[in-house]
Amino acid sequence: MTSFLRFHALARRSVAALALLSLTACTTIPLLMPKVELEPKPAASAGMIAPLVEKRETLTATGYAVVSVQNHRNPAQQRLMAIRASKLDAYRSLTEQVYGQQLDATTTVADMTVQSDTFRTKVEGVIYGAVLVSISPAGDDTYETTLTLDRSVVQDLRTLYLGQVMAKGR
Repeated sequence: MTSFLRFHALARRSVAALALLSLTACTTIPLLMPKVELEPKPAASAGMIAPLVEKRETLTATGYAVVSVQNHRNPAQQRLMAIRASKLDAYRSLTEQVYGQQLDATTTVADMTVQSDTFRTKVEGVIYGAVLVSISPAGDDTYETTLTLDRSVVQDLRTLYLGQVMAKGR
């Protein structure tokens, strides 16, 4: 992670130097550049990894699933499938909180009228160390699963993720 932050600082300095060179070639007015720090500020680099909402000690996620829509004839099997689906939904919610969501949106406008508006989201990540808090019926036809994840595990997951991203980029 430290090499990522150094790379980011080097990239910022390189862009600033190129901008300065291109501007000095086009003008004779002396420009004053702000002082460029050699090391990033700890608060700024921490902001890239840890959103402000994660000042909590644990993340909590709840997932839901409807029993009657499960693809099985046996009611007991439908309940088990709904429990599993609600647990997976809770894991998806934890993944969103740890890594965020990738959002792809397209809007088509013709004659100043919206013709279509589509959204696609993608969540990708690894979750380990989640604690199962409860699995319980919510109403007559729904199951609810609640999971928690300790903040220290969240930091480990993000560090692991950044390492994988850096390795793929090489």
